[in-house]
Parts: sequence; C-alpha cells; structure tokens
Amino acid sequence: MELKNVCKSFGENDVLRDVSLVIPKGSRVLISAPSGRGKTTLLRIMMGLEKPDSGEIINRPRSQAAVFQEDRLPEEFTPVNCVKMTAAHGVTKDIIREHLRSVGLEGHCDKPVSQLSGGMRRRVATVRAVLSSAETVYFDEPFTGLDEDTKKRVIDYILTNCEGRMLIFVSHCPDDAALLNAKEIRI
Repeated sequence: MELKNVCKSFGENDVLRDVSLVIPKGSRVLISAPSGRGKTTLLRIMMGLEKPDSGEIINRPRSQAAVFQEDRLPEEFTPVNCVKMTAAHGVTKDIIREHLRSVGLEGHCDKPVSQLSGGMRRRVATVRAVLSSAETVYFDEPFTGLDEDTKKRVIDYILTNCEGRMLIFVSHCPDDAALLNAKEIRI
C-alpha cells in the first residue's frame, strides 16, 4: 500500500499534511505521534473509511479487519459469538474459545459483553480481528486498558497468529514498536 501526499483538515485544523509512505505487503508498522496528531484519521483514510482532502492511496488491501479505539462489540452477545460473526470460514466455536483463553479470557467466554471490563473487551476485539480472514489488520491503540503482563500476552498472541499479514498499529507509545518488532513511522 502506498500513500502519496495525503492531506486532511477539519475546518481550520490541518491534521495531516503531505503524508507519503509505502507499506510493503506482509510488513508490520507502528504509526506514532502524540495524542491529537491525526493517527486515527490516517488509519481511517488507509482503510477507506475517510476520504483525504488531497493525495491518494494506491493498492489499498482488499480484505481488511480492524481493532478500533471503540470496541464495537454487541453488548448482548458473548465473546464467542462476537468473534464468530466475522471469523474466517471454518473457524469453530471451540477454536474461538481456545483463542480467547490464550489472551486470558478463560471463564468469560459465555458472559454477555456488557459484563466485561474495558480491557477484556479490547482482547475480544483483538481476537475478532485476528480470526478474520483479512490480509491486513489495523490496530488503533489496541493495548488501552491492559496491564503490562496482559499487554505482552496479547502482543505474543497477535504476532503468533498473524504471520505473513500486513499489520498496522497506531500508538502514542513509541516503545510499542520494539515490543511488536515493527517499523516505527512518526507523523
């Protein structure tokens, strides 16, 4: 995927100005910047959810999944059913339970999402994106609400289960690039 001279403003506020970058297929990148500097906007433009004011996106991936800042999980669904909705063909509920256990959600697979903490919801959203068949997965601040041990567990889970996919992370924490073994792109 290539971004050429992407610009985006909201009113008088220039959020992105002439952002150009190339992200090779199958690579892992972390986009970092302080809060409010356009990281989420850039991600939304890359996914095709937002149009740039100018510039272009070349070779946008066809199949995409995302972990948004808001978890976007149906409150009345269980974690297993939330993941099953978007899981790749052939992913069974037993496989989903195994993946949920691997991120520390054993004992919570059959509770309604409404009863889960914020950090638990983040992990369900992560498993949902990972178990999709998408060739590219976007992660917008995926470690919010996770303690250090859980964060490392989730990172291990992502890296183990997303081999060969393009992974694009957004974080205000530049230390995450080393943890993810990702190329850092500052905007």
